Amino acid sequence: MLVEGTLRWRVTEDCPFDLLIGLCLRDLAGLEGVGDPVLPAVVPAVQREPASHRVLAKAASTGWEATAPAALAQLGEEWTRWWRRAVVHANAVASWSTAFVPPHFAEFDREIALQDLVIERVEDAIAWAKERRAEYVDDDRAHRLEYSADIVDIVRGREHELRRQAGSFRLDIEALPLAEPGAWVVGPDTVVISWSLRDDHEAFRRWLAPLVAALV
Repeated sequence: MLVEGTLRWRVTEDCPFDLLIGLCLRDLAGLEGVGDPVLPAVVPAVQREPASHRVLAKAASTGWEATAPAALAQLGEEWTRWWRRAVVHANAVASWSTAFVPPHFAEFDREIALQDLVIERVEDAIAWAKERRAEYVDDDRAHRLEYSADIVDIVRGREHELRRQAGSFRLDIEALPLAEPGAWVVGPDTVVISWSLRDDHEAFRRWLAPLVAALV
């Protein structure tokens, strides 16, 4: 986890384990267009099972095929609701900790459709997430000074332009392995960025500079 700043401002960057698991579950289930904002697919890609197929199969096994569209919508809504909660939680706990606790996964007691998905596919999602988390940690160890310099240079440059110190602000960056380069605001003071943006120092600085200008 990268933490840079002073008593007045702080920028953090991390790759929380639960956010990795959640995005992988979304893609494994073939949930399309869920989330606000909708984030790109993960990389490396996982084998998707179209969510409509999964929900129809489950409905057919219980004789309630007519409820499949509603069940599909419910699964998407429950994932989105959990994701909002997870983003906030990610900034309050250790990034390697997890709320995915077997066998009952009590975190999802109020999201039954999502709880079913977690029980069915969480082992695959955890295995994928562990590999991505290890890749992130290795990269962070190798390049932390470069990433810190990107952040500090932008803030110091803005302070120099204004001829004053930065005011109080906080920015939490969640770096995640997404198939498209970019950045997405996902919560108060929290932004998701793709690894491809994070690793392109010039592009990262071009993205961060106007954001810092608005915050400082």
